[in-house]
Amino acid sequence: MKVRAARVLARRPSAHWGLLAVLLLCLIAALTLDGLTRGGGTGTRALRGSPAPLPGSVVYQGSEGIGARGLPDRTAALTFDDGPDPRWTPQVLDVLKREQVHATFFVTGEAASRHPELVRRMLAEGHEIGLHTWTHSELASLPAWRARLELSLTQLAVARATGHTTALMRPPYSSTPDAVSTEDRRVLRRASDDGYVVVLSDRDGQDWRRPGVAEIVRTAGPDGGRGAVVLLHDGGGDRAQTVAALPGVIAAYRTEGFALSTVSSGLGLAPTAAVRPAGRFMVAEGHAIVTAAHLSRWLPGSVNLLVLPLAALMLLRTVLVLGLAGRHVRVSTRRVGTGDWAPPVSVVVPAYNEAVGIEASIRSLAASTYAGELEIVVVDDGSTDGTADLVESLALPGVLVVRRVNGGKAAALATGIEQTSHELLVLLDGDTVFEPETIRWVVQPLRDPKVGAVSGNIKVGNRHGLLGRWQHLEYVMGFNLDRRVQDLFGFIATVPGACGAFRREALDAVGGMSLDTLAEDTDITMAISRAGYQVVYEERARAWTEAPLTMRDLWRQRYRWAYGTLQCVWKHRGAMRERSTLGLIGIPYVLTVQVLVALLSPVVDIFAAYGLLFGDAQQVLLVWGGFQLLGIVSAGYALRLDGESLRPLWVLPLQQFVYRQLMYLVIIQSVVAALAGLHLPWHKLERTGLDAEVLGSPAEIAVAHPR
Repeated sequence: MKVRAARVLARRPSAHWGLLAVLLLCLIAALTLDGLTRGGGTGTRALRGSPAPLPGSVVYQGSEGIGARGLPDRTAALTFDDGPDPRWTPQVLDVLKREQVHATFFVTGEAASRHPELVRRMLAEGHEIGLHTWTHSELASLPAWRARLELSLTQLAVARATGHTTALMRPPYSSTPDAVSTEDRRVLRRASDDGYVVVLSDRDGQDWRRPGVAEIVRTAGPDGGRGAVVLLHDGGGDRAQTVAALPGVIAAYRTEGFALSTVSSGLGLAPTAAVRPAGRFMVAEGHAIVTAAHLSRWLPGSVNLLVLPLAALMLLRTVLVLGLAGRHVRVSTRRVGTGDWAPPVSVVVPAYNEAVGIEASIRSLAASTYAGELEIVVVDDGSTDGTADLVESLALPGVLVVRRVNGGKAAALATGIEQTSHELLVLLDGDTVFEPETIRWVVQPLRDPKVGAVSGNIKVGNRHGLLGRWQHLEYVMGFNLDRRVQDLFGFIATVPGACGAFRREALDAVGGMSLDTLAEDTDITMAISRAGYQVVYEERARAWTEAPLTMRDLWRQRYRWAYGTLQCVWKHRGAMRERSTLGLIGIPYVLTVQVLVALLSPVVDIFAAYGLLFGDAQQVLLVWGGFQLLGIVSAGYALRLDGESLRPLWVLPLQQFVYRQLMYLVIIQSVVAALAGLHLPWHKLERTGLDAEVLGSPAEIAVAHPR
């Protein structure tokens, strides 16, 4: 049996974590900016708080707090909200130019950032500009920092468009002075404290209702000779009636002898009192924030193009798994029949520093009820903890101990296989405990000469604690349930090292075990599939293994698995050209489920948080809850198929907050290492032994099932 060596470098990539953090922070910042600058709606709102009327429609910071005044009699200021709109604002400006009237436009930041040319036209034609927040949000319902941000961002959009700033602002859904509430007063006080002059309205044209041209002229027209700030709209919806009514409104005021002006001119202020030149830095800042806002606007949709199809694919996978797993039970039963086939079998156990668990493993083999001839070869791969001495001290019949210089698991397996004499081989790790019937069931599919390898059913033997339970559920759901469906489609990618049966002929056909990758079990499985042999799964061949008990050991184990899997995919990429089942279905499945999903998982988590903060939180929670329920149903079904208790299901939702993040970080680390061309060393996990309450002691196994 040949063993091909590979160069091993003990280097680890590290700079990519900083890059990943920067990318995620940029994504978070972009989504936050998008959430803060995504446009709101228009309409009215209910009165909040008790009435607190003001003496005028223009509110400012006075020497004794906020003050308010109105325009002089026979003076009117036409004001327009919610623009600029590319369709309606030019028409409004055309009417004003024709009628030689100057007005005040309260622009939203979102619209001003999209149509800066219209804001420039407003100033160029002698009109005045005020702020109307970025998203048209009701300021009374926002925290103070968000309200200030709404105005600051809009100020930057105006500065970017015109090179000017403005001191005028109007809160969305604002009231007339006599309808101001105590909550409105707090908003007005905060704005005036920040240096803004707040412009309310005396006459509301109600044009957003589209009541008809005549009605708009009536409601927006003069009320006696009192001065008036007139509220109309040039954006936020269909403003055809506003455009049509505007000449009539102007004519009505002129007929009554009114002077029509901007707000600041009507108050007798200097032309530069409200609108002033902005500094270069502020203009540059405006360009930066508007550019960032525009870039962030397409980000959610772009990422959805990746995430939504992937989510649909994962949903389809879950449905397939649930629908086909039961069928596999029937197929598997027909395949193995009564399980009475008992050819000679050789068992190979590679072991490196396995003194903690090797006795339970070897005694479980000695206690096997397998009816055929059985030889057991334990290969001590340079252990320093007395593993070989411990096995020899057991003095179990039919157990041969082979010692060799440490060379890795694949080399130890090759050495052990060379020492065996039978055609059928069962391979297991030194920390694995077989049930008495495991060997019998794992070799049954090999009765078919087309089958080259058989995967057993791996169970977590130390499932105490949260981490142990998480891994228990992962093994049952992600490994064993998944392999059932993979078996039906004919593309099992991995016969796990903890329990697998092989035909020697198949191993020889692919050149034996290889050191080319860190996942020798996946490597040999893919090679056997490419050689034309079938690889199947037998759920009755149960083997109990020790899972990592610390996050550090779990990270190291999964890092090796993930990196080794990527190595195997690259090594066997030729299968995709061969148009085999492995190449057409198996490798794409592995890359999608094990790699792509993990790489996109941080983005999915960030988008979920984005949805909770800025989207429909109820919908996000419903979707999340639906996926959790589907996961629980899948896990429950998998546990029932494996004859397991449903009690661990309570820990499944908690996987989403710690375990899942650890798994996708492992994949990210592995992908970076693979792209960097690094070769990782084998990491030895700390062993503590399997749970006695799950398996019973080694002595109990031997007594219950003596050979």
